[in-house]
Amino acid sequence: MSGSSTPDIAMAYDDEGGGDTLLFVHGHPFNRSMWRPQMEHFSASGWRVIAPDLRGYGDSAVVPGKTTLDQFARDICALLDRLELDEIVIAGLSMGGQIVMECQRLFPSRLRALVLADTSPYAETEAGKRQRNKAADRLLRQGMAPYADEVLTKMVAVQNVEALPAVAEHVLSMMRSTPPAGAAAALRGRAERPDYVDLLAQITVPTLVVVGRHDEFTPISDAEFMQERIPNASLVVIEGAAHMPNLERPAEFNAALQSFLDLLPAPTRRAREECRRG
Repeated sequence: MSGSSTPDIAMAYDDEGGGDTLLFVHGHPFNRSMWRPQMEHFSASGWRVIAPDLRGYGDSAVVPGKTTLDQFARDICALLDRLELDEIVIAGLSMGGQIVMECQRLFPSRLRALVLADTSPYAETEAGKRQRNKAADRLLRQGMAPYADEVLTKMVAVQNVEALPAVAEHVLSMMRSTPPAGAAAALRGRAERPDYVDLLAQITVPTLVVVGRHDEFTPISDAEFMQERIPNASLVVIEGAAHMPNLERPAEFNAALQSFLDLLPAPTRRAREECRRG
């Protein structure tokens, strides 16, 4: 494990392997350990692989209140600056995928390719805003355990909870160990997330969209919508998985990502771009 102090927080991250950089952004309410199967595979296949804990999660600093997607994205950009990384492939799942889209909005020239897994480009609805803020209040009041128990079989397909107990326990452990103040801050920030639909058509780098066949949170229709609107994007549906295909079906997820990475053009080594604040 390594650590980095951004202008605002101390951020923990794993940094393994060597070569061109592949950075993974975890979802809510997880931490960087959700990417362990990918860290091991891709660091052994010629990539420098980085997986940070977002602010409020894992071993990174907890900042109570509200954390918007642009703040998460600026933290990532600050980490890239600290590590002197000019151009990366960036992959995110669920909230992590929305953070990837925000990175695309704020500093597109530093992104060589995108991977959008089990995520959605839509702004939150009014009902969704109320639900997320209510859920944030509940986490602060009750802690993470009741929520974690309720959503486990949506995060991981029901059949996999039984067939893959180690995976189910890992997902449950990540959710239960997340600091409630960090998770609540992210929920309040996601309630205010922008609509990324118009951004999709502006993406010019290679993009892979991935989704689990049984995902209830971000169904296949959301993935198909993104794939249709991002120029030349490809779509892979992972059979036998729900919202966490990288853990439920790591071999299939890694194979899809490996095939995508193998076809990428060489990095352009463009000049480093500052993170935009708007």
